[in-house]
Amino acid sequence: MRGLIIVSFLFLSFTVFSQADHWETVIKANEQWRYFVGTTTPAAIAPASNWRTLAFDDSGWLTGAGGIGYGDNDDGTTLDVTGTQVMSVFLRKKFTIVDKSKIEAGILSVDYDDGFVAYLNGTEIARANMDGRGDFPTYDQNSNGFGDEALVNPLPFTIDSEKLQTLLIQGENVLAVQVHNENATSSDLTSNVYFSVGITDGSFTYQTTPEWFTAPVAFSSDLPIIVINTTGSQPIPDDPKIVATMGVIDNGPGNRNHSTDPYNNYNGYIGIETRGESSQMFPKKSYSVETQDVNGENINVELLGFPAENDWILYAPYTDKTMMRNEITFKLSRDIGRYASRTRACEVILNGDYQGVYTLMEKIKIDDGRVDIGSLKPDEISGDDLTGGYILRVDKIDGNDYPAWSSGGIDFQYFDPAGEDLVAQQQIYIQNFISAVNSSINGAGFANPETGYAKYIDVPSFIDNMLISELGLNVDGYRFSTYMYKDKDSKGGKLVLGPLWDFNLAYGNVDYNTAVQSPTNAFGNPAGGWLYRDFRMFWFPKLMSDPNFQNKMKTRWTSLRENKLSNTRITFLIDSMATSLEESQVRNYERWPILGTYVWPNQYIGNTYAQEVAWFKNWIITRANWMDTHLPGTIITDPDPVTGVDDEFTQAGVSVYPNPGNDVFTIEWANPSFQPCKVEIINALGEQLFSSVERGSSLVWRSSHASRVNGGVYFVRVTNARGANVVKKLVKQ
Repeated sequence: MRGLIIVSFLFLSFTVFSQADHWETVIKANEQWRYFVGTTTPAAIAPASNWRTLAFDDSGWLTGAGGIGYGDNDDGTTLDVTGTQVMSVFLRKKFTIVDKSKIEAGILSVDYDDGFVAYLNGTEIARANMDGRGDFPTYDQNSNGFGDEALVNPLPFTIDSEKLQTLLIQGENVLAVQVHNENATSSDLTSNVYFSVGITDGSFTYQTTPEWFTAPVAFSSDLPIIVINTTGSQPIPDDPKIVATMGVIDNGPGNRNHSTDPYNNYNGYIGIETRGESSQMFPKKSYSVETQDVNGENINVELLGFPAENDWILYAPYTDKTMMRNEITFKLSRDIGRYASRTRACEVILNGDYQGVYTLMEKIKIDDGRVDIGSLKPDEISGDDLTGGYILRVDKIDGNDYPAWSSGGIDFQYFDPAGEDLVAQQQIYIQNFISAVNSSINGAGFANPETGYAKYIDVPSFIDNMLISELGLNVDGYRFSTYMYKDKDSKGGKLVLGPLWDFNLAYGNVDYNTAVQSPTNAFGNPAGGWLYRDFRMFWFPKLMSDPNFQNKMKTRWTSLRENKLSNTRITFLIDSMATSLEESQVRNYERWPILGTYVWPNQYIGNTYAQEVAWFKNWIITRANWMDTHLPGTIITDPDPVTGVDDEFTQAGVSVYPNPGNDVFTIEWANPSFQPCKVEIINALGEQLFSSVERGSSLVWRSSHASRVNGGVYFVRVTNARGANVVKKLVKQ
């Protein structure tokens, strides 16, 4: 199989932009190279690995123009492999450095099929698709992956600039590269190698860079760094996705990340497109990203410690100048036991241009680590199979990606599976189910606990979703970005409201829509009004007309205000996130100087980041205090006022990530009533290795803190106060 990746090594300064005056290319692929066909190990002198050093005598090797390989008609030198294929080719190229002191940075770019290791003056500087970092692969070792040069520009890998200065020699140097096939029957092998350097002054010594070359950005951060490159710096369209490359740098908690560091979290291909509706008018764009293999097929990866998946969102906070409204909302939702996308702040470089602070988010979809309901297959058209799972969305109509149908005056979109992936029987089933939901809510006997709305909807999920939507007074709530899902009837089968999404215009960040004003409070007063009364889905005002629903909501709110939604907890979360962004927000607002200026639809315009955060914090606390005294209903004294606790607990299951993992594991479970839950780690013999009682819905477990935890399969068991338990497999590498 054909493979290519072009790998870039960045050796840069500690500033936001490299101090290099310009870039030049020292070695180009089409120059003359010495090469040795890997039918055996090169062994002109012992040990065999000395072929990588400057002193090695390569006069007995063949000479040819790069790239050197066979197949696909893209080689400067085509190897004669008639009747046989080879597993590897070894390359050497001597080059001269005129003035080492002028070199600020360096990039090595390699088009290879299917794996490679590169050495500078005998020391390894780059490796891809070859196991055993630091080891010398033998001539017959196969690569452990493919690449495809037809897809994209170079995939950048990084190396410390001090190492470059240590390895480079004033005068003659040698770059040595070994390229390996994935298997002995592969129909091709390729090796195109470039080496470029950043020069600190205006002098020109070497060659101009290739047209696809992009000078890198350099800085260090306390956040992860994501680097994206498109072919020829191609603009990213709204649709369809284009192929690009992405590298993610994350050196772990407490460690700084440099754009010159290796891409240690992800280094590969992506499909990418811009996303959003009104947000697309802003210069800082948000993106939908799919992690892909070299053939364009989606691959699941654990980005920044999240459960493995292939669909991701890079959200660009712009009108939300705190850059945290979505993150705080989703965190509060997860804290109260309702899945919402996990988030991680990061900094993004696109085609060498620093883009500022972004939020990596999980895209909403059916998956064990996300909306954990049954997957619906096209052949499931009858019985229990037909009843789930479905994710639906109420939003602006998108007839291409998510076609919609109207029911009860509400437009519902097929979200996952999308409409094009649903057969007629499945579309008809979910349409009929939603029609039944509408009838149950709109009917005369809607409040009957046996035959009314409670027969069709998961009441606790509606209550939790509404409480956080009301807390944020989200101007788009209940009409846009409103998600709901249904599992199979055998797994409960009721309509669950959520996950929550898109709160960038919430918490007092809008200056329009007087429909959400209360009679006595201007919209600018964060205390006033109820969102559910607005001209939106009739579901919510009708539900709130039921005293039983009101009482459950009042009781739930009062309980949550004692812990997860207390003023102390909310303040702590905001202050913690502001602290985590304190350094990066400076770079972000240097790139996007919008502090102190109006960005649609800001209600408040702070002159500093600290003022924006203070406004947000004051707004949400004032709003929560107002809800304490204005939320209708009576507190229920029943210790378990929210029905279905055990069902919800067992249906939601346990989420463990990363899984597999090395040491640190995050464990999450549903716990909407904050019951005491026992969390255990058990080995394959049934022996308990860890136990803790938690009232929350997550904990972080370090296997290194327990004895007898070697690599292997373990089990997480979470048991609630009633004795119901759920189990999840945990794999320690």
